[in-house]
Order: sequence, then C-alpha cells, then structure tokens
Amino acid sequence: MLALLDTNAFLWWVTDDYRLSEQAREVISDSGNTIFFSVASAWEIVIKAKLGKLPLPELPETYIPSRVNYYGFQILAIEMKYVLHISKLENHHNDPFDRLLIAQSQVERLPIITVDKKISLYDVSVIW
Repeated sequence: MLALLDTNAFLWWVTDDYRLSEQAREVISDSGNTIFFSVASAWEIVIKAKLGKLPLPELPETYIPSRVNYYGFQILAIEMKYVLHISKLENHHNDPFDRLLIAQSQVERLPIITVDKKISLYDVSVIW
C-alpha cells in the first residue's frame, strides 16, 4: 500500500502521540507499505515552529529530515502539476498546506492518513 501522511499524522507518529488512530498506526508501521511525506508538510512545520505555534525538540532543519530518514518515509516533492491541480479543488478547506496535500493525493491516487474531517469532503481516500 502507498499512503501520504498529513502533517498531524506525521507529528503524532514521531512523538508516539495517543491521538494517532490504531488504523493509522498499523498502516504506517507496516514495512510492506510505502509512506510518503510531503515537502508541503515540512514547509508547514517550519512555519509553525518559527511562529512559536509548534515547539520542537530540535531545529526543524534537523528534526524533520532525521525523523523522515529514521522511519523510512519517502519524500513527495512539490511539483507544478500539484500546484495547478489546486485550481480544480472545491473550497471545502482553506488551509493552503492541506489543499496541496489533497492535490498530491488526487494526482498520485494516494490515500491520506489524517484526522482532518474536511479532507474527506474531497475525492480522496482517507485512512484514520
């Protein structure tokens, strides 16, 4: 199985947060699955950390790559096709990071691991 992590799922996985659902844990921990981490999520984490809204135990430039590498997540770059696909999305969700993740999910046909109920309003498969 291939799947895309939402930012919240990534953060809850790397901190072993109880809010991560059992189904999400099973999918992420299955070594037979390929789990993607979007550069959009890295961007969101950097911005929130810089604004003081997200405390991290290390600087984001160390924290993010170390966790991505440790867990073997695959990086999903931000490409023009994803950004342009955003214009096709309904306005159910105003968060620009989530809209980019939704576009990536739709273009690549990847289910998204997320708790965000607004994402399920789009034509995407949600794992939670």
